[in-house]
Amino acid sequence: MSILLFCERSSTRLQYICKFIFGEQLSNNCSITIDAENFEKHDGPKINYSTRSFADNSLQIIPQGLLLETGIRAQQIDCEEGTGNKYFFKTGGHYPYDILSGCFYLISRYEEYLPYTEDDYGRYAHTNSIAFKKDFLKIPLVNFWIQDFVKILQYHYPVLKFTTPAFAFHPTYDIDIAYAYLYKGLIRNLGGFLLSPSLGRLKVLSGFKGDPYDVYDYLDDLHEKHGLKPRYFYLVAESNGLYDKNIPPANPAMQHLLKKQSEKYEIGLHPSWASYHNEEIVQAEKEVLSKLINKRVVFSRQHYIRFSLPKSFEILESAGITDDYSMGYGSINGFRASVASPYPWYNLEKEKISKLRIHPFCFMDANSFFEQHYTAGEALQELIYYKDQCKKANARLTTIFHNNILGYDSRFEGWRTMYSRFISQLL
Repeated sequence: MSILLFCERSSTRLQYICKFIFGEQLSNNCSITIDAENFEKHDGPKINYSTRSFADNSLQIIPQGLLLETGIRAQQIDCEEGTGNKYFFKTGGHYPYDILSGCFYLISRYEEYLPYTEDDYGRYAHTNSIAFKKDFLKIPLVNFWIQDFVKILQYHYPVLKFTTPAFAFHPTYDIDIAYAYLYKGLIRNLGGFLLSPSLGRLKVLSGFKGDPYDVYDYLDDLHEKHGLKPRYFYLVAESNGLYDKNIPPANPAMQHLLKKQSEKYEIGLHPSWASYHNEEIVQAEKEVLSKLINKRVVFSRQHYIRFSLPKSFEILESAGITDDYSMGYGSINGFRASVASPYPWYNLEKEKISKLRIHPFCFMDANSFFEQHYTAGEALQELIYYKDQCKKANARLTTIFHNNILGYDSRFEGWRTMYSRFISQLL
């Protein structure tokens, strides 16, 4: 049974968030009307999203105003707590806050369009975010809000039935450096040896030992054993630099690896360091990857999670990317958009619903190791925590691991065992 929502005037923002909440998360239809008479006559479930009063005492949510605006301005955010979850945009009516505006503010990343402090890598610093400041970065708040909202809706309208998403695990991998020593050529290996003399490097290059980053067979076995369908993202920058250090795509070994991987898995692009504001780079790297795997490339995740809104996502759209996996932080684990479910991107500058779908992640091994300085055991507990949060939210747990951290490098001792243990416990 569909829901009718009344508002004084509609907007693209309101249409967008209603489609996400009711359509994507609850598998229900929500029609929007500005006709008060038609709304009063409606005898099914309905929501009064206005300051107007109706004789039937329909479920009322008083708008905070964000969804009826255009443009971008600083919003007053005062966090309170009720029904076990923090909330903001407190208003009146039958609901303590404007859940529609709150969800929109978080998943649109509204605050990232405002002036902000960059981190050392030129990214939006997580310390700017309301989720970090108000201490809800580690929970998928939007999903929990929707769960609470369902209870209220069904209390008012017992005839309402919803189908909510089920928990799912989606492993992904970033291949920044396909091999530690192999296939890098004499000059790179000689330079690497002079900077950091290593007997292990010599053993690998002489064939007495496997490359420590070569974990592809291990991952193949893990995926097959547990019926997993991961997604790999490959860095295919033509030249190396401080942040782009993969084997060049022209290297036969790289081409062989990509061809082998693409026969089993979906392969996405890992746009290089300088790509986040450069459409030509994204387009060129996408074409390179597409030719190497002989398939269309429609998935992407920014290298170093380096992107800025709306420019980076506009570039991806123009390049033909349909699904992006960058929504998370490259500095701390948690829910950047406060949601653990995929959703369509909303371009705030253009007030337009995009065809680009966003797939948030909440855990990346590099954050645990390099930023949070966790041991493998501590990272396992962190992973279990995020798994539990996503299960509670009936949402998707998307993780990022790197082949080097899952490899044989002594720096990452215990991490591969940790990952295998987590997968076994999960599935």
